[in-house]
Amino acid sequence: MTDEELLAKYRDPSSRNYAFNLLVRQYQQKIYWHVRKMVIDHDDANDLVQETFIKVWNSLEQFRGDSQLYTWIYRIATNECLNFLNKKRRRFFLPIGDVEGELMEKLESNSDFVTSGGELSGERIELKLQKALLKLPDKQRLVFNMKYFDDMKYEEIADITGTSVGALKASYHLAVKKIEDFLNKTDTTD
Repeated sequence: MTDEELLAKYRDPSSRNYAFNLLVRQYQQKIYWHVRKMVIDHDDANDLVQETFIKVWNSLEQFRGDSQLYTWIYRIATNECLNFLNKKRRRFFLPIGDVEGELMEKLESNSDFVTSGGELSGERIELKLQKALLKLPDKQRLVFNMKYFDDMKYEEIADITGTSVGALKASYHLAVKKIEDFLNKTDTTD
């Protein structure tokens, strides 16, 4: 079902709940993995996905269609992630390194996060990549995740983040360079 059809069903009071359930089914998994890559922890990701869809439910009537529905939902989820990470830092008065360390611990203890097919070397490579990503600033990690893992176009990421395409390209390439440097450095220390 297209976004336009979903929105038309949502605007009809008799099919509003049905349309919203379809919308959640259509986008829930993508949003979950988008959020999970940022916060690492499964429970935190589930909570943020739930918060995202509550905000979508409360705001869907005001959705004007200036962007695609999924970029609008991604924007809400992205803001939820960034707010969550910022609150976590403020609540515990943690410097960035401490939050990064906590996320690293969760990453290493969450074997279900590593999505490889079970071969140890593949899992270790995935774990190294995720560790490298945690070294990036939140917004840079977000851009990398959306471009690399979600295969989004820069224009879509620009709609979600409110950042220019040029700045996104620079951010992505800087993230790639930092990841390469991290992986090269850890290869020599393993």
